[in-house]
Formats: sequence, C-alpha cells, structure tokens
Amino acid sequence: MRIIRYRHARPDDVATCIVIRGQTRENAIAEATLNALGITRESWAQGVADGALPGVVAEADGRIAGYCFGDAQSGEIVVLALLPAFEGAGVGKTLLARVMQLLQDQGHTRLFLGCNSDPAVRSHGFYRHLGWTSTGEVDGYGDEVLEYRFSSLSA
Repeated sequence: MRIIRYRHARPDDVATCIVIRGQTRENAIAEATLNALGITRESWAQGVADGALPGVVAEADGRIAGYCFGDAQSGEIVVLALLPAFEGAGVGKTLLARVMQLLQDQGHTRLFLGCNSDPAVRSHGFYRHLGWTSTGEVDGYGDEVLEYRFSSLSA
C-alpha cells in the first residue's frame, strides 16, 4: 500500500497538474485544449500564488498523483483530477474534502461544480454519494451543475 501525503498546492505544481489532467481516465483534457480555454500554466500558477485558486495535491513516492482546486471567490470546485492508478483508494474523496474545507474556512456556505450528467461516468455517482445535489442547471460546457451546502452544524 502506498503512503499518500496531502499538502497545499504551490505554483510550481501547476506544470505537473496540467500533465496529469491529460492522463485522467475520464474527462482528460490536453494542455492545448486548456490553453484554448484560457487556462495556461502561467494563469493557473498565478491563481495559486495569489490565493484565487486554493488547492491540495496528493503525493505518492514524492510525485503528484492527484489534485483538487477551488475558486476562492465563487466557491466553485474547478477541478479534481487523479491518475488512474490511484482511483478507488479514497484519494479523490480526501482531496475534495480538503478543498471544500479550505473554501468553507473562507466563508463559503455553498459550493458548486460542473459534472457529467451521464450516470455511466464515474464522477456522476462520486459526487452524489458525497452529498452533492443537482441544481437543475447546466453550465456553459454542457455539464450538470451540482451544489453542496454546509449544514449550520459544520460551520
């Protein structure tokens, strides 16, 4: 069993995160596609540096195996990505929980994200199992918008 270490993301992690984004099992996105969407190594690293994109990375054997980032202003979970070899071990769940906590600590009581609406896609059941619910909305990428509301007891 591999030992997973979690830590806050740093700007110098972004290049590796972009590579991993293209290696995920479902919803892989190449760097060129990210760039076309306005997401560059520079813009992402700047967001990490200035606190606009708080994130957590998971490391195994000193290498990043997955990560999650949120948007400090809006409360959106903007990305959760994990190398396939680390799926099913609770790493994604832990990454998500840690970024959710960061955003809650910044005052957010509601978080949201875009998720594939196809039940055959892993993320569809993953988020719902963790308490995320549909808003009935669809985002600009055609993804279903899910939300998570913190209970007053967890504040």
